[in-house]
Amino acid sequence: MKKTLTLLLALNASLIPTLVNGADLTVYTAKKIITMEPALPSATAVAVADGRIVSVGSLESLQPWISASNTTIDRSLEDKVLMPGFIDPHVHPSLPAVLTQFPFLAPDDWSLPSGEFPGAKTPEAYEASLKKLVAAHNNPQLPFIAWGYHPLWHGDVYREQLNAWFPDTPVMLWHRSFHELIANDAALQLLGITEADTRGNHESDWEKGHFWENGLKAIVPKMPFLFQPDRFGQGMVNFLEMAHRGGLTTVLDMGTGVFGNPAAEIAMVRQTVQSTQAPLRIIMTPIITDFLARGKTPEQAMLEIDEWRQGNSPRVLVDRHFKLMMDGAIFSGLAQMGPPGYIDGHEGLWMAPPEVTAAWARVFWKAGYKLHAHTNGDKSAAAFIDLLRQLQADYPRVDHRFTLEHFAYSTEDQSRQLKALGAVVSANPYYHYLLSDIYSELWLGEDRGSQMVRLGSLERNGVPFALHSDSPMAPLSPLTLAYNASNRVTINGKLSAPRERISLDAALRAITINAAWIMGWEDEIGSIRAGKRADFTVLDADPYEVGAGKLREIPIWGTVFEGALYPIQVTD
Repeated sequence: MKKTLTLLLALNASLIPTLVNGADLTVYTAKKIITMEPALPSATAVAVADGRIVSVGSLESLQPWISASNTTIDRSLEDKVLMPGFIDPHVHPSLPAVLTQFPFLAPDDWSLPSGEFPGAKTPEAYEASLKKLVAAHNNPQLPFIAWGYHPLWHGDVYREQLNAWFPDTPVMLWHRSFHELIANDAALQLLGITEADTRGNHESDWEKGHFWENGLKAIVPKMPFLFQPDRFGQGMVNFLEMAHRGGLTTVLDMGTGVFGNPAAEIAMVRQTVQSTQAPLRIIMTPIITDFLARGKTPEQAMLEIDEWRQGNSPRVLVDRHFKLMMDGAIFSGLAQMGPPGYIDGHEGLWMAPPEVTAAWARVFWKAGYKLHAHTNGDKSAAAFIDLLRQLQADYPRVDHRFTLEHFAYSTEDQSRQLKALGAVVSANPYYHYLLSDIYSELWLGEDRGSQMVRLGSLERNGVPFALHSDSPMAPLSPLTLAYNASNRVTINGKLSAPRERISLDAALRAITINAAWIMGWEDEIGSIRAGKRADFTVLDADPYEVGAGKLREIPIWGTVFEGALYPIQVTD
């Protein structure tokens, strides 16, 4: 039975108090409150006012506050477990806003506000499902688009094959990485794309109808329907519902401007979030490749970012984060791998020349920005380490928290170096879940393929780390990510590199307080402590009692966002 999720506004606006002397106070009671604060790890009551936590403990210990205030005791969560509001420090809201306009057809299953999309793990299953979906396409003004194609599961499907299957219907396949598009003749003709549009771009193959990484510049501008306000707006609502379903209260957009118009993108995100009053805080992060594509200097980029910051609101804001791009997408096999490389001999790529990345890094580093670097392969990790070492040598910074993003493949000695240099890691454990088996077989071999996302090495070496979805690369579900990280069971049910599992506690910290730390927001969110924002995720069971093996099965009741209740309403 299909279920839909609807975001609700606060149940009772009168429960949102004002923090003044003698302020109105709301006290939420719960079966258990997991605080992520070592000095007070659990509680049963939390008092909030004006969107902030006033006190944590029990009804008895909160009595001085209760007596001094006009207090409402809310017992509606008394049979629930409260945790700090879940945080995803690496998402791409605009990508689901675009992609959920269309069907998903990937190796893995997807359950979305836009529908249920079973995975296809073989070429035969993919062909059959694709033909069924295309047959249902009834809008001649738009090409049919399906996201999720991957040649390791689905075989080689390029322009010639799509022409044979669909000679008259415009069809485009969006790669599972999002970094690649494949189109047939009918789609290219409908969009008015010619060979001249791709000339001189080395990341496109006109004969195959295949466009990747920077080659997408020839394609995406010819697809303005992706950004029509009604279509994009509904896609953003889908993203917000996905986040709410996952128990999230804060996300870090790690790539504002991926479509080449960051100001418009920020405006559209703000408009949707503010019009719906969704219980989610989105922090936008500008990305180097956007500015490079628009011919900007680092200094010009910084001025633009300052302008975007002027429009900050409580729910959508531009902070002092900046994203660098090292190597290519892991799903595309474009990560930069050290010797012996890939089994089939192909090579990864640099998203920007390393010397260009280093020059931009120096400018933003000296300006005090929090830097993040998309880094997948061990060769790319080595480049990240070298860059950080050089930055620290030239312009020493204390507590910089330079973040290695993704952490798909690394070595043990690199984990030690990250620790020594004060680096932190934001990792995607879903890579191991989905890619480990097939990478072991076809691209890396069992030894390296099984060791994807080696979080155990980070825990052993004391490197702070968080978990992220890179949405839509993984489900927007922190409990799923925690499950992946603490179990290391692949999509085929195989346990691989078990010493790289992390403890249950580390997994839960990685989606709460450690995620806040990596973002530089640890004084505001990530734990339940007096003075912080009153953001909670409300669960039907205690993850410490349920155990690592059933984390992803824990039902999420909803969230509390800045002190107000936002339940998830599920209807049949």
